[in-house]
Amino acid sequence: MCECGVLTQCRHHLPTHLTPLLRKKIPKTSNEVDQAGWLVPIVEEARSLLALSLPMILSGLLLYLRSMISMLFLGRLGRLPLAGGSLALGFANISGYSVLSGLAMGMEPICAQAVGAGHRNVLTRALQRSIVLLLIASLPISALWISMRQLLLACGQDPDIATAAQSYILFSLPDLLLQSFLHPIRIYLRTQSITLPLSYAAFFALIFHFPINYLLVSILGLGIEGVAIASVLVNFNLLLFLTLYTFLSDVSKRTGDFDADNASSNETLVEWKSLLNLAIPSCISVCLEWWWYEIMIMLCGLLADPKSTIASMGILIQTTSLIYIFPSSLSYSVSTRVGNELGASQPDRASRAARVGIACGAALGVIALCFTIIVRDIWARQFTSDASILHLTASVLPILGIAELGNCPQTTGCGILRGSARPRAAANINLGAFYGVGMPVAVGLAFWARKGFTGMWLGMLAAQMACVMFMVVSVKRTDWTLQAQRAQRLTGKSGGGSDDVDNKICVVIEKDDKVGFKIMDTEDGEETGWMWLSL
Repeated sequence: MCECGVLTQCRHHLPTHLTPLLRKKIPKTSNEVDQAGWLVPIVEEARSLLALSLPMILSGLLLYLRSMISMLFLGRLGRLPLAGGSLALGFANISGYSVLSGLAMGMEPICAQAVGAGHRNVLTRALQRSIVLLLIASLPISALWISMRQLLLACGQDPDIATAAQSYILFSLPDLLLQSFLHPIRIYLRTQSITLPLSYAAFFALIFHFPINYLLVSILGLGIEGVAIASVLVNFNLLLFLTLYTFLSDVSKRTGDFDADNASSNETLVEWKSLLNLAIPSCISVCLEWWWYEIMIMLCGLLADPKSTIASMGILIQTTSLIYIFPSSLSYSVSTRVGNELGASQPDRASRAARVGIACGAALGVIALCFTIIVRDIWARQFTSDASILHLTASVLPILGIAELGNCPQTTGCGILRGSARPRAAANINLGAFYGVGMPVAVGLAFWARKGFTGMWLGMLAAQMACVMFMVVSVKRTDWTLQAQRAQRLTGKSGGGSDDVDNKICVVIEKDDKVGFKIMDTEDGEETGWMWLSL
């Protein structure tokens, strides 16, 4: 028996396919290595990531254009509707959209790993339960939105702006229902490497967005409420297209019957527990990052010349949102690839997908830096002609570009952690980087060192650099064999169970003339015991 006293139990509960037999390794000759072509699998992995990413990049750009059209119509209504709509969108992002997006990501590793393991029926159950989870979460969010005006007035906001924001957000309430279906369906398709229909859906939804806005705002004169209704309708069209595609194609047939849940009551409880254990940390991770940007905007209101700094911050946030489309699409692709390979018990391929993804993320960071340097003097002119805003934006754009050197690979790293079902690690990294490093640096430089607006963005730079360092260390220290074994458990391939013994995995290690049995905790990867045997 091993020192931790659970080896016998671990071997009893662990299927034989998770305890690999010891075998003598035969070294390859140099000719065999040359023939294998070490560069070929890397190139193939990069091509796979590119094939998955491009449709999602296109989809992201189309949805970005949709938000620009909405802002255009708000701007045509005047300063008050623009201010009210912008405030409502910020409030909706903090209190609603970030929460739903984060909770939905809990199903991502389950679906990706289930595809790799060949358990496609797990996808249907994960989709159904995620929709139910998001619908439940929408109830308190709706109550918060209904009382938004009182909250804004309590925070000292202008009554007219608060009233306009309330009008916008009340007509956006149906969007919570739509997002509760949209987020899970996107993940359901994406984890099966079905990404092109997402672009088609975004395109067809977008082509109706401008005429719907024109009809509601310019012809019917519905004002700010018309812009909100148009945004809801475009998401309805998007959901309608994706739902029709899912049921009219053979996608739904491959993943089982949507009308029946064949899982036993015990399996249902275990699957709900797994989903919640992933969804809650994922939600915290997403919210920590989204909220940080909103806090930055509020802090800008405390700087000298707040109108110029807030306006410049708005332009820069729009810029980061545009750039973010590219690393986020790569992140989704890497998450899918890593999850698929772990589910298929291919830890080496999962590791390769992670390494190639990080390298691609670093390359995107360099491209983003070059972009911000090239357009620094002309970018803000697309939004305003105010001299002070132009100066602030031009001075900070290079800092934003340097921050992207960290943001792009760290975003990819988040995808790796999602694909390997480790959202707690991502949440801890975001908490430490953004609030333990970035926030103190931003506040200290902006207010104490009197660096003002530049100091705020130097805090952003510090946060992103800390985040990428933490992320790279986390990925580098990953035990991919252990993660592959955890994937079998998560997808039900290794059997169920939720007691403490079932949370242990026995990993066999060969070193010199000894054999080691390492006992690992499947929840967090911590070592709980060792035993060495001499050969």
